[in-house]
Amino acid sequence: MFGNKVKSRMLFLVSFVIISIIIITFIFRSLEENLVYFFSPTEIKNKQNISLNKKIRIGGLVKDNSFIKNDESINFIITDLKNEIIVNYNGLLPNLFSEGKGVIAEGKLKDKKYFIAEKILAKHDENYMPPEVSEALEK
Repeated sequence: MFGNKVKSRMLFLVSFVIISIIIITFIFRSLEENLVYFFSPTEIKNKQNISLNKKIRIGGLVKDNSFIKNDESINFIITDLKNEIIVNYNGLLPNLFSEGKGVIAEGKLKDKKYFIAEKILAKHDENYMPPEVSEALEK
């Protein structure tokens, strides 16, 4: 019914479409795995179906007088002035980390009140607050 030229062009087109779909699928999967969502303590408390196994970021202010340093870990409380979440971190803190200042912690939730951080982001001067933190505090 079709000539050899038409068959080879159709085969090429179908192969191209299938390979394109496979490549796009791999790109979206890798983006989804590397995507890290930002939440405030209030958003975590109010969210119904939050995953405990996914890496997320939480941000707010380090609550005054909440910093406790043990031999193994560092514990502190992040607040958005409405709700609080306890953060546990093993590692070195940034030099600009202090109580009453804005901070973003990246890690996983143990439950809605306890967060295990893998990374602490507090790279700012004393007047700067990350945009995500300031927006969360305004809400």
